[in-house]
Amino acid sequence: MAKKAAQPSETKAESASNPVARFTKYVEDSRAELRKVTWPTVKDTRKATLAVLFFVAVMAVVLGLVDLGLSSLIKYILS
Repeated sequence: MAKKAAQPSETKAESASNPVARFTKYVEDSRAELRKVTWPTVKDTRKATLAVLFFVAVMAVVLGLVDLGLSSLIKYILS
């Protein structure tokens, strides 16, 4: 047999009419969620940053070569 859902302590009309209470609840819920986050260590952050920088550098070279090749092709076609 299915369980009934728990009834909220406030009704929808009460929570919709009080924006200060809604904002306060939002801030409390956000803080509770941030406490659950597993934050990376400095070492992990450094490794991820270096990986991203390396990938960006490689992609810049690849896209630069593609651009150079396509511009040479267009010059050849138009001349």
